Amino acid sequence: MDMSKQPAMPLTTRIGRRLALGAIIGPILLTVAWLVLGLIVPATRTEYGVEGGIIGTITSPISGIGVGPNDSLFNAAFIVSGLFTIIGVLGAFQILDGKSKRVARWINAALLALSPLGFIVVGIFTLAKSVPLHMIGFLLVTGTPVITFVTAGLFFRGIPGWHRFGNWLLIGSPLTLLLTISFFLTFHQEAIVAGQGIAGIPSRLLGIELGTYYVMLGWLALQRSR
Repeated sequence: MDMSKQPAMPLTTRIGRRLALGAIIGPILLTVAWLVLGLIVPATRTEYGVEGGIIGTITSPISGIGVGPNDSLFNAAFIVSGLFTIIGVLGAFQILDGKSKRVARWINAALLALSPLGFIVVGIFTLAKSVPLHMIGFLLVTGTPVITFVTAGLFFRGIPGWHRFGNWLLIGSPLTLLLTISFFLTFHQEAIVAGQGIAGIPSRLLGIELGTYYVMLGWLALQRSR
């Protein structure tokens, strides 16, 4: 009898591993999208401000690309990124099956899915279509992690092998709040339309910061399920 043979990985874990990749793919896709469609392309002046190039990247928030010359592509990236990330969150929590209480596990999965859900809302309801609904999407993206990172952080701190990630999530809550406040402090509509100001910087830092936590979740889920 071969005692070195490893036991077969449970089906739920195998499925979870495949789905968890979405938490890595989603944020990377969105980052590549705003780099390619928002930084590399030539700057273009629109009624919402300058989109593209270094000037557009500095002065205009990320969602401004959704009303620029590459609006369809970028809004599709918003939606697809949100979908991938939500799938990734569900996959990562599926891997945790048996390591935590079922109700707590899926409540936290649903809470962490709110932020990527906001990307879908923002991609569907652009600034040109509905400013109020666009703002709801923005608040889902940036506002919910201030709370959900705390609840998820406390949840992960109680799971063996995930304690450090739980601590990082607890740090992420005030960090997200700080970056969100900095965005609102730098957001001046007249300056953005004129192609001035620095509202694009905290907007992109927020996107990178939030995306990093979801990539970490997906990566750790893959590592912990080997």
